[in-house]
Formats: sequence, structure tokens, C-alpha cells
Amino acid sequence: MTTIKSKYLGDLRTECVHLQSGNKIFTDAPTDNQGKGEAFSPTDLLATSLGSCIMTIMGIVARDNDIDIVGTELDITKIMASDPRRVAEVIVEFNFPDKEYTDEEKKTIESVAGTSPVPLSVHDNMKQTIKMNWAR
Repeated sequence: MTTIKSKYLGDLRTECVHLQSGNKIFTDAPTDNQGKGEAFSPTDLLATSLGSCIMTIMGIVARDNDIDIVGTELDITKIMASDPRRVAEVIVEFNFPDKEYTDEEKKTIESVAGTSPVPLSVHDNMKQTIKMNWAR
């Protein structure tokens, strides 16, 4: 069963529809690759997917262990390589809210960082750098 319908709109832009929800995402080629950069590029979505997937798994583990990580923010940096043009590295920096987390809670959350589907699905040549910043 199809999950996403995507249509090329011209001028290096696509419209992608998540069929279950009807939500739409538009992509543009980045400015350094002949595009307008007016929306996420496909490689931006890859980097975003990596961070969001890790955060989702952390959220599941946090919920299951009664750890409140609501308000955690991610800074995601995508680093491109050339020849061939590809994502060379994604840096995901987690900034946890100013709460009194125990060392055990931190360890529980951090332990699942690389175990979610996207980090396990991307090529080994793409470096994944994960940083955890606990407020206290």
C-alpha cells in the first residue's frame, strides 16, 4: 500500500502528500544545486528524519519510564560532500529542558540514540554525530 504520493511541480520542486493524514511537504532543490531553496531539500529531509526518528524513540522510552523530556529541542546540521554529491555527515544536537534528570534517566534516554529505524537505515558512509546537552 502506498504511503506517500509525490508529484513533480516543475522548477525543481515536488509536492509530497502523506496519504494517511493528508499532510503535505514541498521540496526544492537547494541554492547550491540549481534550486531556489524555498523549502526543505530532499537532503534536508534526510537530516530532519534522522533527528526526528531519534527523538521519537527517545520519546517512547521516556514515556515508558516516566521521564519528562517535553520541550527538548534539536539543532540539526547537514554537511554535504561532493564527488559524488551526498550527505557526508548529520550532526544532531539535543538540548534537553532544565529539569532535574538523574544520571540513570540520562543514561536511559541516551542509550537509544542510534537504535531507531532511520539511523539504522542510512549508509555507513554517512557520519552520524549525536550530542546530548543536559541543562544542569
